[in-house]
Amino acid sequence: MTLRELGVGKSAVIRQVGGDGALRQHFLDMGMVPGAEVTVVKLAPMGDPMELQIHGYELTLRLSEAEQIAVEPIQHRTRSHQGTDRASDRTHPGLGENGWSHDKAEEHPLPDDVPLTYALVGNQNCGKTTLFNQLTGSRQHVGNFPGVTVDRKDGAILGYPNTLVTDLPGIYSMSPYSSEEIVSRNFVLEEKPRAIINIVDATNIQRNLYLTMQLLEMDVPMVLALNMMDEVIGNQGFIDVNAMEEMLGIPVIPISAAKNQGVDELVQHAIHVAKYQEQPLQQDFCGKEDHGGAVHRCIHAVIHLIEDHAQAAGLPGRFAATKAIEGDPLILEQLHLDQNELDLLEHIVQQMETERGLDRSAAIADMRFAFIERLCEQTVVKPKESRERLRSERIDRVLTGKYTAIPCFLGIMVLVFYLTFNVVGAWLQDLLAAGIDYLSAAADSWLTAVHVNPAIHSLVIDGIFTGVGSVLSFLPIIVTLFFFLSMMEDSGYIARVAFVMDKLLRKIGLSGKSIVPMLIGFGCTVPAVMSTRTLTSERDRKMTILLTPFMSCTAKLPIYAFFVSAFFPGRGWLIMAGLYILGILMGILAALLYKETLFRGEPIPFVMELPNYRLPGLKNVTQLLWEKAKDFLQRAFSIILIATVAVWFLQSFDLHLNMVSDSAHSILAVVSGAIAPLFAPLGLGDWRICTALICGVMAKESVVSTLEVLFGGSITAALSPLAAACLLVFSLLYTPCVAAIASIKRELGTRWAVAVVVWQCALAWAAASIVHLIGLLLGVGL
Repeated sequence: MTLRELGVGKSAVIRQVGGDGALRQHFLDMGMVPGAEVTVVKLAPMGDPMELQIHGYELTLRLSEAEQIAVEPIQHRTRSHQGTDRASDRTHPGLGENGWSHDKAEEHPLPDDVPLTYALVGNQNCGKTTLFNQLTGSRQHVGNFPGVTVDRKDGAILGYPNTLVTDLPGIYSMSPYSSEEIVSRNFVLEEKPRAIINIVDATNIQRNLYLTMQLLEMDVPMVLALNMMDEVIGNQGFIDVNAMEEMLGIPVIPISAAKNQGVDELVQHAIHVAKYQEQPLQQDFCGKEDHGGAVHRCIHAVIHLIEDHAQAAGLPGRFAATKAIEGDPLILEQLHLDQNELDLLEHIVQQMETERGLDRSAAIADMRFAFIERLCEQTVVKPKESRERLRSERIDRVLTGKYTAIPCFLGIMVLVFYLTFNVVGAWLQDLLAAGIDYLSAAADSWLTAVHVNPAIHSLVIDGIFTGVGSVLSFLPIIVTLFFFLSMMEDSGYIARVAFVMDKLLRKIGLSGKSIVPMLIGFGCTVPAVMSTRTLTSERDRKMTILLTPFMSCTAKLPIYAFFVSAFFPGRGWLIMAGLYILGILMGILAALLYKETLFRGEPIPFVMELPNYRLPGLKNVTQLLWEKAKDFLQRAFSIILIATVAVWFLQSFDLHLNMVSDSAHSILAVVSGAIAPLFAPLGLGDWRICTALICGVMAKESVVSTLEVLFGGSITAALSPLAAACLLVFSLLYTPCVAAIASIKRELGTRWAVAVVVWQCALAWAAASIVHLIGLLLGVGL
């Protein structure tokens, strides 16, 4: 039978993995190898995808992919690693006491002036960024869903200025399946760090050690950090660190990155192995006694065959051999084998497949998992049940239940908006606005008392305090919304949203993984665009990037709040929710259009790990809120301040630089008046509105500051409620800010960035004109 036919709660042994190409290799790298035991945990509320448990962790995949995996049902899964008789209290060896210090290396350490460079490598969501922050004192954002880190980040180890640690995107193997995996692999292969710090999730050690097996083949000095050891011990588990060191041939350090436990010892070992270039003692894990040693003979035959080519290409011999056996096109291209060598390679591999009874990729993956199984049998005592896993299962019964998942998601989002715009955020906004008004009145009185030049007086009060002050008052709303988004992200709920929404998103041509960038887009479009690097399909990446501008970022909140308070008091959260829903609906319509025109084809397979729910860390949430508040303040006192002063100057002086009493005769009126006719069909033909929208291209918050400067407190007299509604719709949909456009240009190129600007402006104009036409027909706001 196939895995798709296996019922919920039933278990089976995988017998064959179908499919081909990178997806099949990804399945194998995730542990779906023949002989592995799997249990179907549940189906998503819409019936697809399914959640599985394999190698002690939860994995999701669609029914169409599950149909390609042949399984044999079993009554019960076998359990191992439970005996406590292997528990050992041996002292952990110190530096140079492990038996793999090479005498030659000890005699010739690297000179003191040589920088010690490190690659921080690990699976997705294993705590890499948390450890990076502990090692370097950085404040990079961490989250509880796969793919938080999508680009490399660098920093020196605290107390060791001549070091450089690079935090690489999370990867499951050294087989390039997605763009962030290619970033990580190329860094290790091409930039040749002095050492590797491999961090693994000790609560999920079998799956994490698969990457470790491949990193050992790189023949680079390496230390292994067993993260989350506090959870293992807390659940009565145990790992014999010393025995694991002996079997792997590298230092193994138990740590808890979140609690900063064991990090100092990790640093000492990392410095030592890099300084003395202590390479791993063990690389041959193929198990000659298994199946007649077919895989062992194949690997060593290929090593001899390609040895000279690997040296010429600067590739580690064993790593290049296993990748050549798997048929990795990037490695084969670098090896430059002639036709005779390629034919001989194929004959060797075919002989191995015949003897082993598995194809090349499955045989290599099975070899690695077989060693991991032997390693864990001898060194790991797994807890019988994890409190974190049991807690996650109880929560998931509600949050991912068949009848409760979508109502819970909608309820959570409505609650977030209500608390942000009507309760917490609104109360804090009123408090801050009162403080700004008090300072503005005090400054006005002081400037009048000291008889400051009228132009300077106008600049400070009408320009800076009115413009920048009005934007600053919206800081509490932005911070409050980010607080709730951070709680959803850190708890692990966003990963569940992707699981629940996959089938729905597939109808518009996307994968459930695309929900993560789009949810991030509600915070800011720039990181949302960057986070699409976790998507393995170029089609899905481009399509998701083009949809992120439809997700209303927090920079637009000041615009919404300003017009809602002025024109629709008492209905704030309803109008806000309506705008967000409208943006989502427009995004869906755009996606359907893209699916039938620019991006024909099927979305990428949905293969994703579901992390355990975790209580959001106070430090991480506080850090994120401070970073967002600081970024907002920097924008307020840089881009927005400059834009505000420029607007004040242009509306205060005419073409002859004479100060005007009526801004209708100013430079700004002349320039903006030229494009005002374009907005007349929307009921927004006022040159001041055009000016504000142009300023919004620099930073969306500038729309409010510009309107405050140009209209003062009289905007309700100048605009009707219908015109305000049209302006809200236009602001929702028109071009993202310069920073977002720059990020799109960086990811897709100039042509796509220009196309986004033109497309979003045209769409915004069309949507606003429809709203205006409907309003006129209904006689609203006249």
